[in-house]
Formats: sequence, C-alpha cells, structure tokens
Amino acid sequence: MPLSRQHRERVQPFVDGFLARRSAGRKHPVEDFLFTYYSQKPGQLLRWHPGAGVVLTGPAAAERTDWKFHRTLTAAELASAGLDAGTTAVTVDLAAFTEARGSTVDFTRMLLSRTAARKPSLGCFGLHEWAMAYKSETNGIRHDYLQLRLGAQGTDELVEKSRIRCTHIDAFRFYTPQAVPLNELTPTRETQPDLEQPGCLHANMDLYKWTYKLVPLLPSDLVMDCFELSWRIREMDMRASPYDLEDWGYTPIPVETPAGRGLYAGAQRDFSAESQQLRARILGLLEPLQEQPCNQNPPVGSTAPDPRPTT
Repeated sequence: MPLSRQHRERVQPFVDGFLARRSAGRKHPVEDFLFTYYSQKPGQLLRWHPGAGVVLTGPAAAERTDWKFHRTLTAAELASAGLDAGTTAVTVDLAAFTEARGSTVDFTRMLLSRTAARKPSLGCFGLHEWAMAYKSETNGIRHDYLQLRLGAQGTDELVEKSRIRCTHIDAFRFYTPQAVPLNELTPTRETQPDLEQPGCLHANMDLYKWTYKLVPLLPSDLVMDCFELSWRIREMDMRASPYDLEDWGYTPIPVETPAGRGLYAGAQRDFSAESQQLRARILGLLEPLQEQPCNQNPPVGSTAPDPRPTT
C-alpha cells in the first residue's frame, strides 16, 4: 500500500470524529483537544511527508514542485540518484527551511535535549487540572458543560491539602488566580528549558507540537507517533482530572486516594519512557542539521516512488 494512503488511513479516524462534531456544534472533552489546543489543522495532519533527504518522483513529485520548503533536483543530483535526465524529482529544501525556521530547529533541539537529560518527576498526580478548577464557585470552570466529580468544595479541599508542583508553563498559565500561589514553582516561558522534565504529561504531549512545527523536515510517521502518544496522554489526564467523565465512557483515576495516585504514577512512568524514545528519534533526525550551513543543501538520500494511491 502506498505510504501516503497508509498515513491517511492512520489519521482519518481521529480527524473524522472531530470534523463531524464540529459540523454538528458538539464538543468532546478528550478527543477534541489535539485539534483545538494545538495549531495543526486536520488537513495539514492528513498530508503525508516522507521527511528530509527522501526524493519523490512521478505524480507526487509534480504535485510538490511548488510546495513550500520543497525543491526539484539538479541535473547532477538526478545523475547521482540514478535517475534519467529530465525526471521530475522533488525533495525537502533543507537550506530554505533552516534559513526560515532555524530558530525553531535550534530551540526544539535545545529544549528536547535538556528535557531528555533530566530524571522524570512522577509526583504531580495530575493536580494541575484540579488547580485549573480551584474556587470554581468564583471562577467558573473551563469545561462548563461538565460536572466536577467531587463537587466544588471537594475539589477545593483536595487542592488545599495537596502538594502542587507543576513544572510546565502551559499548564500553569491556566491555573485560577487563587491557585497560582499554591504551586511550589512559578514556571515561565523563560524558565521552560530549566524546568521541563520527561515525567510531565504536558511536556510529553507537546512532542506532537514540536514535530509538526518541523514538517516537512520530519516524517509524518514520527508526527503521528507523537500524536497518538498525546491522544493517550490526554485520555489519562482527563480521567485523573476533577471532571466526571463516566457518561463519556471514561473511568476516573481517583487521585484523591492512594490507589488512584499509584495508578496515575504508574501510567505516568510508562508515558515518560515512551516519550524519551520519541525525543531520541527527533533529536537523531535534527542532529545532522547542527553542522549544516543554512545556505547549503546536503546530498540527497533515498528515492521513493510515487506514494499516492492509484485510482
């Protein structure tokens, strides 16, 4: 099966449900998140990219000749790749990408490297979501179509008696005003490289963001591996949240109990290990760019035939 069709069939079940709900004006507290919180659009996720260094020929190449950050091969490159003169062959324009988005490449490499080097911290128990619902009788709740499993008072009591030590700025910034001083840390955008750690569910979900920001440099199979990890993390995160999702088919992880906290920490440990493998893959693909001048393309790599399905 052509790789582009394999990719589309992998993505389609996630996209179809979201688009159907959006068309009907319905919401889903778990399955909509990756399409509403992150900036990648469903159509962008559906588009297959083989990654830098791969040469495409045939109709797929012709289609990509005017795509951003793509270029056709020179006569010398065609000959080196064993392709006939005049063949339409396209690859990622690495020089153009790094010139335009080199700062994103550098930041991603730096952040993921520093995160990967730290030991995972597994003691947060998902309380960032509870801090976002703290004092809900005053602030309301973000998901106003859901009910709090322990009610407003029970939610507040758990926050007040717990140690809250969130390390992730993009979770901390959604805390209610009264919850902000209860966090032992004050994450900021500037301190993100110093605080990000591989036990954090949100840092691990963000691997999806860092990969799609580097498309077409990174291949779609890696983007989807990060997407699917984020999808599963979001499910666990909301099961451990203060919201009652049993009517949606999600059994709660009761982090207000020792058993629930043990269950959470165990799943968090597994996600951490999986995220570290993905970080290593991303960094492995970015490493060759570190010494690559931004105005120069490296030799092209492998050649792939037309990846589109035949009709």
